[in-house]
Amino acid sequence: MNKKYRIEYLPIAQKDVTEIIEYIQKDNPSAALAFLDEIDETISKLEEFPFMGQVPKDRRLEYLGYRTLIVGSCLVFYVVKENYTEIRRVLHGKRKYSFLL
Repeated sequence: MNKKYRIEYLPIAQKDVTEIIEYIQKDNPSAALAFLDEIDETISKLEEFPFMGQVPKDRRLEYLGYRTLIVGSCLVFYVVKENYTEIRRVLHGKRKYSFLL
């Protein structure tokens, strides 16, 4: 039986998701809901496969234990802890992010 890792979002990551969905919703409410489903579905896979994300190419982030998932045009930054996965940020892929983490 595989160990399940619970998923925890930092408040800033929750805010990131809310802002992304609100931005998409202005132009296309159904696309916003579909993207929210895609984010939820992808992140929920971390419960069973916490190390499925890539190790960032940024050496500082690698040293700090970050991993990333790509969901559409967004990057999900997270860290695997002993028994849970902590979602730290959800950012648009073209955004400069090293100073945000």
